[in-house]
Amino acid sequence: MSNTAADRQKVNQTRVIGKIPPTLLVILSGTSTQVGAGVAKQLFPYIGTESVVFLRIGFAALLLNSIWRPKLRNVGASAWFSVIGLGVALAAMNSTFYVALNRIPLGITVTIEFTGPLLVAILGSRRWTDVIWTMMAAGGILLFAPWAGSSLDVVGIFFALLAGVFWAMYIIFSSRVGRVFPEGSGLAASMAVAAILTAPAGIYAGGAKLLNPSILLMGAGVALFSSALPYTLEIEALRRLPTQAFGILMSLEPAIAAIIGFLLLKETLSLKDIAAIALVSCATAGTSILRRRSAVPADAAAI
Repeated sequence: MSNTAADRQKVNQTRVIGKIPPTLLVILSGTSTQVGAGVAKQLFPYIGTESVVFLRIGFAALLLNSIWRPKLRNVGASAWFSVIGLGVALAAMNSTFYVALNRIPLGITVTIEFTGPLLVAILGSRRWTDVIWTMMAAGGILLFAPWAGSSLDVVGIFFALLAGVFWAMYIIFSSRVGRVFPEGSGLAASMAVAAILTAPAGIYAGGAKLLNPSILLMGAGVALFSSALPYTLEIEALRRLPTQAFGILMSLEPAIAAIIGFLLLKETLSLKDIAAIALVSCATAGTSILRRRSAVPADAAAI
């Protein structure tokens, strides 16, 4: 495709997306992300979590690099450090998230993982009211604990919390990459690093099954719904929404995940689980209501 044709295509896509209200764009982004996670979970029994991580990141890397075509010839050592750091965060975040998702329901996995960006927001604030949101989020997470009568897999809870830590790491490195590279070129380069890191385990676990056209098609679908489409929708939404409003709408993500988990994966939740999701969602929204500025949004497209 020529540069002119590609530019025309981008303009047409922007015009179509520009007609959608920004609040709906964020909701569509969250829905797309969780549909991608649901499709990924359906692939686990066939090729394992490692291979699904590799397919998702690999296809996302191919797509992002074909769009942004990052130029890294004159990049300094500090910029390379940020790119590699973001790549490590992406690989680790997706790997731990999928291990958790293989053991506990989608809605609960996303809820626990949200403690990562919530922690970044709270640590970057000096408002006393954030103590309330911290206690609220902690209360929600504790409802998932075994001593609270929960029957959830403890290993799954641990990996969901670990995914939250790597999400926080992603936010920090994403901010650095965004200041050095234009548009999405830095993310594209970091996604390539993540693909290289996840390739050995992914290829070893999947083997010849990765050559199956239906498996490849589903893997491409996971990359499209979980990365490419949400990222595009969020970028457009952020152009027209205040950061505070975007953060509040992002707090709906755990609830969206629970709904998609029920519809797509037939996962049911107890009243205690629903209460925990509500507490974490309210805490996430609370940290956004009075926030004046934020360096980097908690980009769901990278999950």
